[in-house]
Amino acid sequence: MSENKVVTRFAPSPTGFMHVGGVRTALYAWIWARKNNGVFILRIEDTDKEREMEGAIEHIQKSLKWLGLNWDEGPYIQSKRLDVYKKYAEILIKKDYAYPDPYTVKEVEKFRQEAEANKKPFLYREHRPKVFGVWDGTQPLRFKVPEIKSFKWNDLVQGDLSAGPEALDDFILIKSNGYPTYNFAHIVDDIEMKVTYVIRGQEFISSMPKFLSVYEALDIKPPFFVTTPPILGEGGNKKLSKRDGAKDILDYEKEGYLPEAMINYLAFLGWNPGGKKEIYTPEELIQVFDLSKIQRSGAKWSDDKLNWMNKEHMKLLPSSEIEKNIFEHLPEDIRNPKLVPVIFERISKWSEVKNMAGAGELDFFFKSPEIQKEKLIYKNSSPDKITGNLKLAIQALTALPEENFTAENIKSSLMSVAEKLESRGELLHPVRYALSGLDKSPDPFLIAGVIGKNETLSRLQKVT
Repeated sequence: MSENKVVTRFAPSPTGFMHVGGVRTALYAWIWARKNNGVFILRIEDTDKEREMEGAIEHIQKSLKWLGLNWDEGPYIQSKRLDVYKKYAEILIKKDYAYPDPYTVKEVEKFRQEAEANKKPFLYREHRPKVFGVWDGTQPLRFKVPEIKSFKWNDLVQGDLSAGPEALDDFILIKSNGYPTYNFAHIVDDIEMKVTYVIRGQEFISSMPKFLSVYEALDIKPPFFVTTPPILGEGGNKKLSKRDGAKDILDYEKEGYLPEAMINYLAFLGWNPGGKKEIYTPEELIQVFDLSKIQRSGAKWSDDKLNWMNKEHMKLLPSSEIEKNIFEHLPEDIRNPKLVPVIFERISKWSEVKNMAGAGELDFFFKSPEIQKEKLIYKNSSPDKITGNLKLAIQALTALPEENFTAENIKSSLMSVAEKLESRGELLHPVRYALSGLDKSPDPFLIAGVIGKNETLSRLQKVT
C-alpha cells in the first residue's frame, strides 16, 4: 500500500444499538476514503465481552449495507486478534514501557480511597512498583508512561489542542482475562491496518495524551485526527440520547426513509459545503466533501429537517418507483394508480401511507362520506350562497366530458367559476368538504379526478 494512501476505519462496539452519531462517523470515514480513492475498513471492537449483544455484529453490517457504506476490508474482529496485541505488548515490555500489575483490585481501591481522603486525584503511577515482575498473562499489564509531560497535538477539525501532565497515568494495556483495553487495542489495529485518518467523537479528546504517549513509546508517527462535533437533541442543549428519542439507524429504514436521504441528512449534521444547495446524492457528496468544512460546535437533530430532506429525495425517484413503494404500503383492494399523486403529496416517508390508510384518511375515495351541512359554510357566507355556488360547480362539471374529467381540467372548470366570486373559498371549500367529508383533505380537483365524474356529481348533488 502506498505511504500516501488514505485509509479510514469505522470501529464500533457490538452493543446492539447503532446510534446516528456512530453512523455519521462511519459516513465521514467512508466519504473521505471514497473521495481520495482510499480504503475504508470495518473493524469490530468486541474486547468488552460484558457489553456485547448477540447478533450485534450482523446488525452493524446490515446497517452499513442499507446506507450503501460498503467497506473494502474487514470486518476485522478484535477478539480474534489477541496474538497481535500480545506481540505489541511484548515490544513495550522489552522497551521497559510496560509491566505486570502486582496489586489486587482491593489494594488499588485502597490507593484510590487514600487519594480521595487527601483530596488528591488518584494516579496509579504514584504507586508504580520499583522492580517489575515477569508478565505471565494472568495479571493486568500496565503501560509505563515514558515521560510525564504536557502534550500538544493538532486536530483537523478542533485545531491545536493541548493537555497537561495530569492527564497521563499508567493505564491497563491488557486485562487479566487476556483481552486488550480500548486504549491499547485501537492503536495497535490502526498501526497494523495503516490507518491514516482517525475520525471519531469528542469523548476521546481527554484520552489523547494517553494515546499519543503509546505512539511515542512505540516510536510510530500518529495518524491525522478528526474529531466530529456531538449530535444534540432537538432542544439543542445536550447530546441526543435514547431518552431524547434517539433511534437505531435501522428504525429509520422501517419507517420508510430513503438511505440516500439519511446519508444526505447525516452528512449535513455538522458539515456544510457552503452555498444554498442542500440536496445531494451520495456521489455528489463524495465530490464536495472536505474535512475542513466539518464544524466544531454541536449539530442539532431535527425530525422536521430530516422529513423535508427525505421528501426531496423521494421527488427524485422515477414515477414507477413511487407507485411501487406506495402500493407496497396499501391494502390490495385500494391500489388505484389515480391515488398515487394524492397520497404522494401528503407524505414525507413511506410508512405514512400505511398510517393514512389505517386511519381512514383514504376512505372517502371509495365510499361517500358522512356530511355535516354546517361544515359546508365558508367563513361568514350564508347557507343559500353556498348552495348556489355548489350548483354552479355542478353545472361546470356536468359540461365537462367524461373522457376529459381529469384533475387538471376539473381545476380549470371550477377556477373559472371561483374567480367570479367574492372569494374563491366560497366555492372551493364546500366542494372539498362535500367530496371528502374532512376538514383537511387533498384539493377537490384531485379528489374528483380519482372518484370520477358520476361520483363527484352525486356527492355534490346530495348537499344541495
